[in-house]
Amino acid sequence: MKTTFKLRAHHGMCLAFFVGKGYSSSFVENMWNQKEYLDIHNPVVQIVCESDRICAKCPHNKQGCCTSMEKVEGYDKKVIEACSLEEGATMDWRSFSSLVQEKIIKTNKRKQICTDCIWNSLCEEIGKNL
Repeated sequence: MKTTFKLRAHHGMCLAFFVGKGYSSSFVENMWNQKEYLDIHNPVVQIVCESDRICAKCPHNKQGCCTSMEKVEGYDKKVIEACSLEEGATMDWRSFSSLVQEKIIKTNKRKQICTDCIWNSLCEEIGKNL
């Protein structure tokens, strides 16, 4: 049986646009590692609105609590709604990634969800090439 991988809902979008840029080298390395794990192993992911493995190296993560919780929890809830899911839903990574692509990225809803994110301009630039 596969181990469940807790994943913040909005990280489904972050992973789709990730190109190796981030807050710090340790954050970027962790993001690459988590992305590689998800892509290779296709684990069951539980879609959550709380800190996950990707948050571990984020400078906003203070002892497991996000200092930007209200903002990122809003992103999570909007992704969950756009994908017609409920918090705590489980599915394999590839299914969730495909759902984010179909319901958010291909319908140009990404900017509506995370327009005030500091990485928004990078995602817009990357999105032009998707």
